[in-house]
Amino acid sequence: MNRHPLPAITIERSETPDASIIWLHGLGADGHDFEPIVPQLGLGDAGDAIRFIFPYAPTMPVTINGGYIMPAWYDIRHSDLSLAHDRDGIIRSAGEIQMLIDREIMRGIAPQRIILAGFSQGAAMALYIGLRQSQPLGGIIALSGYLLLPEEAAAWQTASHTTPIFMAHGVEDPIVPYALGDQARRTLLAHQYPVTWHSYPMAHQLCQQEIAHIGGWISALIKVPRPPAATPESDHDDSHQPLPPQN
Repeated sequence: MNRHPLPAITIERSETPDASIIWLHGLGADGHDFEPIVPQLGLGDAGDAIRFIFPYAPTMPVTINGGYIMPAWYDIRHSDLSLAHDRDGIIRSAGEIQMLIDREIMRGIAPQRIILAGFSQGAAMALYIGLRQSQPLGGIIALSGYLLLPEEAAAWQTASHTTPIFMAHGVEDPIVPYALGDQARRTLLAHQYPVTWHSYPMAHQLCQQEIAHIGGWISALIKVPRPPAATPESDHDDSHQPLPPQN
């Protein structure tokens, strides 16, 4: 593990933010990938309280891409993303991302005011790390993601069971199949996690309606104290115009 935090783009509109969102990009992307989403979330005054952090993944050879060196949170060894997870790479990146969480806490942000978000590989990492926190986070956002090392669910911390989880997936996703995301949802619900679920008629990407749903979910968490009980699962399959694919 590096001794220094991952390089990251930071966006904040206040000198004294009291909430943080750490947003993890997907395979082959970088910290700039989701930087443009901030003004699209429609957070209004609630956004003034938030520090957005967009870290850069380390570079490494990625087996499924012929060993090409690119930004990645872990190696992908198989086209079936439910198989052959790179445990060493996952643990290494988890340690580096945990440093970012710990730094926010040292800056005075309460764990319950930290949201860990991600897309694709980043979503998988957000779930992996968020479920293993000894103190509940403010929330987890997993977009077009899946569970890493699901056979190690015993490592999920009891404290994380009160962490709200927002999950969304495209039903036409050819990269991370919808069934894989849905299986993650079902597994989390079986473990009594409070999951809010949205599905959209799109591929491996984001859409404007999804961004609006994310913004509304974040606003509710930032403005209103989190309830202790699990919130009802929701499922939306609304028509909309997809945005261009994300990495």
